[in-house]
Amino acid sequence: MLKKVLLTACFAVSFGITQAQTNAELAMVTVDMKPVVSADKAAATQSESASFYDNIPIVSDVIGFAKKHLSIRYRSGGTTPKGFDCSGFTRFCFSQFGIDLPHSSAAQGNVGLKVEREFAKPGDLIFFKGHSSGGSRIGHVGMITEVVGDQIKFIHSAWGGGIRFDYLHADYYRNRFMGIRRVARLMAEK
Repeated sequence: MLKKVLLTACFAVSFGITQAQTNAELAMVTVDMKPVVSADKAAATQSESASFYDNIPIVSDVIGFAKKHLSIRYRSGGTTPKGFDCSGFTRFCFSQFGIDLPHSSAAQGNVGLKVEREFAKPGDLIFFKGHSSGGSRIGHVGMITEVVGDQIKFIHSAWGGGIRFDYLHADYYRNRFMGIRRVARLMAEK
């Protein structure tokens, strides 16, 4: 019996023990079978993800507030619940939580920190070209509400439909995608 316990323990050690418990009659070993990744990259990613949302739980409040405005109509230059344009909507939502954003999608594209698409998080702003996919300027903004794998869901005030959800993988948005900015960190400074 002791040989089996020692052999099991040696096997588990070679794969990484997360918890070991012994009993007079039974030895139990739990093994962590996570994929191997660079320690530096894993630590940085886990630390960034955990500390970001642990220190800024208000991100879910901003998203919840934005969702309460679904179906409000689009209004060019709009900044109130009577009607919003895209940047008026993001500005309105963040202003309720102490973050002042400029009222232009292009200007909002210069606020906060640039984030690569694979590191997008709920609460980040997502930017697109305007109506022409051939342009090179930011012309539209939304707020990311959910990231599942490589799928990014966002809420925005769309010219044809008002406040609604859309997905980055839809052709229209994928072809106009310009980038992502993290402005929620500004809340931690408040």
